[in-house]
Amino acid sequence: MTAERTQGDVLRMTVPAEPDNSVEMLIRTPSGESRTAIVDPYDGSVIGTIPEGGVMQIVRKIHSLQYFGFWASCLVEIAAGWAIVLALSGIFLWWPRGKSGGALTVRGTPKIRMFWRDLHAVTGLFTSSLIVFLAVTGMPWSQVWGKYVQDWTTAAGLGQPAPPPGVVPDWQLGQKKSGGHVHDSGKQSQANLPWAFEQFAPPESAALAKDPIDADQAIAILDALGLKKSFSLALPSGPTGAYTAASRPPRAEDTRVIYLDQYSGKVLGDTGFSQYGPAAKAIEWGIAVHQGQEYGPVNRYVMLAGCLGIIVLTISAPVMWWKRRPKGSFGMPPATASRRAAMGVLAVMAIAGMLYPLVGLSIMAVLIVERLYELTRRRLAWQGRVTQ
Repeated sequence: MTAERTQGDVLRMTVPAEPDNSVEMLIRTPSGESRTAIVDPYDGSVIGTIPEGGVMQIVRKIHSLQYFGFWASCLVEIAAGWAIVLALSGIFLWWPRGKSGGALTVRGTPKIRMFWRDLHAVTGLFTSSLIVFLAVTGMPWSQVWGKYVQDWTTAAGLGQPAPPPGVVPDWQLGQKKSGGHVHDSGKQSQANLPWAFEQFAPPESAALAKDPIDADQAIAILDALGLKKSFSLALPSGPTGAYTAASRPPRAEDTRVIYLDQYSGKVLGDTGFSQYGPAAKAIEWGIAVHQGQEYGPVNRYVMLAGCLGIIVLTISAPVMWWKRRPKGSFGMPPATASRRAAMGVLAVMAIAGMLYPLVGLSIMAVLIVERLYELTRRRLAWQGRVTQ
């Protein structure tokens, strides 16, 4: 990037951990476009600009299918829910029940179906817990379940910490604060807040007959308070807005959010992980582990193992089906003769369907389609017999 002149309003900045690192600023240009400006910390010159959030923001939006609209994002929730159903029901079906072959080892060669069946079963056994964990901890970002849980935990006092004195949360007013989940950029003027604060109504500054403090003064106050860098600092929005600073180190336990009055620099709120509700603590910890941050490189390797397991399972399943499929048939397996196994799988599906509404609706849709297919097949068979 080369130095350039950029006009626009600064909404948020990221204060770097080292003094010689560049500063990232989220700006809104006169045309209404949001961009991230890379700024020299010494002379304030703009080194260059990139689309808002850069490459990682694009990756996040692809990961959550935000580029493709609300309903496409709902597919992520359905897929995560079905991942839970398939992992738990797969373990139930894998249970050896007196058999030893293929339970913990892979038999045969890739030329035969048994190899792929064993590869699928053994991989699922060792990675199912990781797959379920990734799916469950990804649900707080989902469009339906995640939003519902966020509203419910907030209203029940199990999520966000108690608001600063004199602050009434939006949900108590019957209002919903705009903004997205952790994968989203949220309101452009907000700092990079933890999940627990996404519906938190920020405190307001007391309008005084004097000029507000500038960002350098706010940063100096935050430094004196011991806020860990790097942290994001959202500038006040309007005459009653407050400075909002959020430090989100790799470990969820180290997160901290501070609000400053824009005129006096007074601390309006200072909240850490220990003040979160139990639901917010669990979800924030799960998010940090999900993203491979909580426990360093080992965390990332373990999550990578879960992702590789998903790849192996998605490859071995269709290969296994193809090798057993009779010509001219879908090759659907017959109903299991074990009533206990069938009831176990149905129980897993029923529980997942109740916990995750979109998953429940998709299960109902599959059952309806299957029933219609069976009725159509029987009707065609009956018509064929009548014709004969």
